[in-house]
Amino acid sequence: MANRKVIIAVAPVAHMEKKIPQGAENPVLVEDIAEQVIACAKAGASLAHLHVRDETGRQIGDLGCFSKTIDLIRVHSDIVLQGSTGGLSTLSLEERSVSVDEPRVQMASLNMGSTNFGEGVYINTWPDIRYWAGKMRKAKVVPELEIFDLSMIESVLQLADEGVLDKPLHFNFSLGFKGALSATADNIFRLKQALPAGSSWSFIHEGMKDFSLLATAVGCGASGIRVGYEDGFYLGPGEIGTNAQLVAKAAQLVREMGFEVASCQDAQQILGIKK
Repeated sequence: MANRKVIIAVAPVAHMEKKIPQGAENPVLVEDIAEQVIACAKAGASLAHLHVRDETGRQIGDLGCFSKTIDLIRVHSDIVLQGSTGGLSTLSLEERSVSVDEPRVQMASLNMGSTNFGEGVYINTWPDIRYWAGKMRKAKVVPELEIFDLSMIESVLQLADEGVLDKPLHFNFSLGFKGALSATADNIFRLKQALPAGSSWSFIHEGMKDFSLLATAVGCGASGIRVGYEDGFYLGPGEIGTNAQLVAKAAQLVREMGFEVASCQDAQQILGIKK
């Protein structure tokens, strides 16, 4: 039996409200983001998660910089491109999902409910979710179902029964956000137990400072793990890494656990991407 293949995703750009530690250079310019994504692909990443931003790093509803970034990436890499429909709840439904309008986007994040984020509320109502899911289906973009709490898995199952979401389902456990489900091994296991048969799942650790929970997720059967400055800056306690170094360490971890690092073609197959 062939070894299980694990997707390594990278989210290379930290949100503007996040404190950037000394020694980390957060890429916000088109050329810098593209250069780092290409370096991450060479280090083992097979999926890149990108928000639609301007050159100050501010999230916007205009595809100009986003599409230019993809132009540069595609010269050198066939990494799977995942657009975000998350970010600022103050943007309109159409602005939040504008990445789906870029024809080269193959997958998009789809937040499966509302939750407290710090002092605010991250709003994702069922009508919103239906709208974004319908837009993704029309564009042949595969949704990655973002799970911030256990109840959101039940929401996925009900919306799948409605026909809003197509099977197989691809979940992403997004743990560690202040106000949402904390990042612990127990919570990873609880979420995994609640998944329907035949679905795949991946894991991100917001505020990650070491690789222990990524290892836990791989050991529990995750199809993918994510690193990058959107989630954390550290290779280990007190040790800042570049995005490419974070990917390289994740790839090393996967191999040392006895699994294979998924290629870009493997990632497309695992995630059912046909675009």
